[in-house]
Amino acid sequence: MADVLAEHNELIPVLNRFGIRLGVGDQSVLELCEAHDLNPDFILTVLNVYLDESFVPDIALSLFDTELIADYFHHTMDNYIHVLIPNIEKHLNAFIALSGPENKELGMLRMLFLKFKERMTGYLQRMVDEDEDDLPDDLLYDLKNILIKHLSQEYNQNLAYAVIFAVHSFEKDLAAHNRLRNKVFRPMLSELDHTDIRQLHQSISVDYHHSREHDADRALTNRETEVLRLIVQGYTNKEIAEELYISHNTVLTHRKNIIAKTGIKTVSGLTFYCIRNGLISM
Repeated sequence: MADVLAEHNELIPVLNRFGIRLGVGDQSVLELCEAHDLNPDFILTVLNVYLDESFVPDIALSLFDTELIADYFHHTMDNYIHVLIPNIEKHLNAFIALSGPENKELGMLRMLFLKFKERMTGYLQRMVDEDEDDLPDDLLYDLKNILIKHLSQEYNQNLAYAVIFAVHSFEKDLAAHNRLRNKVFRPMLSELDHTDIRQLHQSISVDYHHSREHDADRALTNRETEVLRLIVQGYTNKEIAEELYISHNTVLTHRKNIIAKTGIKTVSGLTFYCIRNGLISM
């Protein structure tokens, strides 16, 4: 196991959720599972899903006790709330503190993160069913993309890198967790009765969807800029169409192009972009 962790560091926090800490010595997966009273088949399934996007479990799902899965998902949510999100915040605070804490641009960046933190923490703490909306990751994506594309270059670059890496690690873990849920948790639900499903949902239900288009490094057109200004002012698509005398479908096309060019999806992120580029005032 030590060799696997040395090559795949991203598995360290995954094993932590099972109670397996660093200092594994020369123990194998089986030996570690025996020492911690864990199901080795379930451990291997989880690790393989995290390492291989195309991995599909071929073992009978009935071997996995529902309480085992519920316990793992509970520890995962706890890890997100108390470890991974605070880790991003710690690096972001250090970046802001050493780059100009009074700077309005950095203050806006922090507000963007706090909005993400509030949404994500609230989502994880709610007991929702399996068909709940996707995890609110758009603000996290915007935070990283703003640092990469839209932040002034005079700031502390090394600390900016640290924030980006922390965000990227969280994104990868969320994506892997989503695969685990879809490939292990969801198939198990089809084999459970309503009582078992209800009990399981009381402990776990986290979903994540990560889908985005490639960025286009082109400037916004005059019309796209007009649409963008109206978006951040709170206009609906219908109101934008009426204001600019264009069709509803044309507004949707402009919004799609704005997202592709800026790499930003949320109104909060687009507001930052507008202020940063002088398209609107504070």
